[in-house]
Amino acid sequence: MYLYHYGLSELPFTLTPNTSFYLGLQPHNEALNVLLVALKNGEGFIKVVGEVGTGKTLICRKLLNEIPDHFVTAYIPNPYLNPDELRRAVATELGVKQAQRMNVQLLSQRIQERLLELHSKGHSVVLILDEAQALPEESLEALRLFTNLETESRKLLQVVLFAQPELDERLNEKRFRQLKQRITFSYKLRPMTNTEVENYIRHRLTIAGYKGEPLFDSQTCKSIARVSGGIPRLVNVLCHKMLMLSYGQGKQKVNKKDLNLAVKDTESVEKKGRMTMPVVMISTAIILLVIAIGYFKGML
Repeated sequence: MYLYHYGLSELPFTLTPNTSFYLGLQPHNEALNVLLVALKNGEGFIKVVGEVGTGKTLICRKLLNEIPDHFVTAYIPNPYLNPDELRRAVATELGVKQAQRMNVQLLSQRIQERLLELHSKGHSVVLILDEAQALPEESLEALRLFTNLETESRKLLQVVLFAQPELDERLNEKRFRQLKQRITFSYKLRPMTNTEVENYIRHRLTIAGYKGEPLFDSQTCKSIARVSGGIPRLVNVLCHKMLMLSYGQGKQKVNKKDLNLAVKDTESVEKKGRMTMPVVMISTAIILLVIAIGYFKGML
């Protein structure tokens, strides 16, 4: 769409958690370091909590890419599973054959045998769950029982939970106190600061191949930080829409007007009062109209 106009090799502000765009923001690096240290120490439960859009899945994928070779990982991206489904998913990830056909008792036995086998070969096993706040109550208990599997000196299975703050609310309930006590390392992601937002925007543009003068000046970046609350996903959404608007008008740099239109078209950013549906529809139409005008101008 606007790649050629700005000299880009790829879209800089997609919502896919692509590790090639990883910047190494302070909260992300700290979370990753906490995870690696805790895993090397053989801790049972480790938790990373953050609001929607703060980069949990990106950190999760970065961890999967950088975890030391002696770790065997079982990754479950969607843990909305009952206990039986969870056990079978873990067994499948660990390479237990015919995991879908066994009864619960035999399946549990096979999982323990597989963990012992991997341990005897010098491997550590880590179960990584994204969106862990979605785990049903019974599955949270099943997860706790998994960590009962251990040798005299080390846990056979470590668990990393990536979750929204709702998980903390659930763990504060009395019935989950046993699980909460087993979480030995925890990290809470914070939003980006103004400076981090500016660095983030320019970093993603550079990775995407941009080599010109800054498309987003410091004041615009500061305004983006304010309305997005420093949430990376919202920054991506706003910047993408701003580039679309600027391209549609044939400009080489975005401005405050582009931001205002992008904000009107995005429900999750901070606004004065709540927008009604007709306003959202109108602002979307404006964006599409501006892009269309720019497209047809380019054909003339």
